[in-house]
Amino acid sequence: MNLHDLSPARGAKKKRKRIGRGPGSGHGKTATKGHKGIKARSGGGKRPGFEGGQMPLVRRLPKFGFTNPFRTEYNVLNLKSFETWTGPSTVTPQALVDAGLVKRKRLQIKILGNGELTKPLVIQAHKFSESAKAKIQAAGGRVEVIGGA
Repeated sequence: MNLHDLSPARGAKKKRKRIGRGPGSGHGKTATKGHKGIKARSGGGKRPGFEGGQMPLVRRLPKFGFTNPFRTEYNVLNLKSFETWTGPSTVTPQALVDAGLVKRKRLQIKILGNGELTKPLVIQAHKFSESAKAKIQAAGGRVEVIGGA
C-alpha cells in the first residue's frame, strides 16, 4: 500500500445539505422548511422564554428586591493581609495599590479585623471596623481615617 492508495472510509465524507438550490437538489422550493407556519417565515422562530402563548414564567413570578443606587462600595482588606507586609510602616492607599492588595483603585478602602497584627503599623484607610481599630492599637500602631468616607 502506498500513499496514493489511501482514501477515507466509505461514507466518511458526507456532503453538506445545500438548501434552496433548485428542484434538482432535492431541497428546492420550500428549502426543507415545509409549508407555512412560524418556522417557514423569514426571521421565524420563537424568542427565548416563549411558552406557546402561555404567560411566561418570568412574568408569572413576583418582582422582589431593591438595589440602592447610592450605596458605597469598598475594597475590603483584613488584618491578616498585613502579616506579610514588608513596605513602609505607614500604609497608604497608594502603597496598597502598589503592593497589589487593592485591585479597584477608585473604590474606598475598609479594614476589617480578621486575623492578627504583630507589627506596629500606621494604617490610612477610609473606614475601619471596631475590632480592626482595637487590634491595630494593641499592636502599637495607629489608625488614620482619610477623607471621602
